Amino acid sequence: MQPTFLAASPFLPLIGLSVLLLVAHVLLQGMMATRELGLEWNAGPRDGEQKPQGKLSGRALRASANFRETYPAFLALAFGVLMAGDPAGIALIGAWLWLICRIIYIPLYLAGVPYIRSFVWLGSMLGLALMFVVLMF
Repeated sequence: MQPTFLAASPFLPLIGLSVLLLVAHVLLQGMMATRELGLEWNAGPRDGEQKPQGKLSGRALRASANFRETYPAFLALAFGVLMAGDPAGIALIGAWLWLICRIIYIPLYLAGVPYIRSFVWLGSMLGLALMFVVLMF
């Protein structure tokens, strides 16, 4: 496998965008907690048991945790497909599906939208499944 092939892979920008999404989750979660508990709490050591209790801060925390549950699988599958030399096709569709669904998931979770949010989550799982199928077959 030539290094130029890796550099030209459409999976590399997707991996970069996924890192931005991770950062967005961390920032959103932090902003919501700071809004509720104050800057002093966020800047401090957070040694106590005090945790954000508000709806939005709780939802931001849970949405971030949900993202982090699937993120390692996305990275492993993306790098696996990248190394397998399948830069396009079903795996690429799956990767974009995962990323788009994970982006859509955030406002749905923050707004407390049931069912549709779960359907979007299933879409992200379908994206991972498409990537997995390419690696296995």
